[in-house]
Amino acid sequence: MVDPIIGMKRLTKVLMDGGSGLNIMYAETLDAMGVDRAFIQPTGAPFHGIVPGKQAMQLGQIDLPVTSEGPSNYRTETLTFEVVGFHGTYHAILGRPFYVKFKVVPNYTYLKLKMLGPGGVITIGTSF
Repeated sequence: MVDPIIGMKRLTKVLMDGGSGLNIMYAETLDAMGVDRAFIQPTGAPFHGIVPGKQAMQLGQIDLPVTSEGPSNYRTETLTFEVVGFHGTYHAILGRPFYVKFKVVPNYTYLKLKMLGPGGVITIGTSF
């Protein structure tokens, strides 16, 4: 788990899932962040693998800025999130699109992520 700034809020329970092909944001998290649901772009494509054995229908997609930061270095990119209407344990799930956009190198042994920032390498540890 990491605690990036998504939109204008720091989210403390964000799961990094290198096996997921989606960035997922829960509708209840958007509501708590104060983001108007009118910004959600409707899509008609269901996805699989989130709810075991079933397909899940998303509410739509939303583009939000994501900031990953180190002590004196940060990086911001805009990511597309699939917005879902069911309850989750986390605030959001960042999948492979996050890894690709930020050019993240994960180290699963030490539970750290490394990425390039304007002031050098940013190392992000987990938040428990």
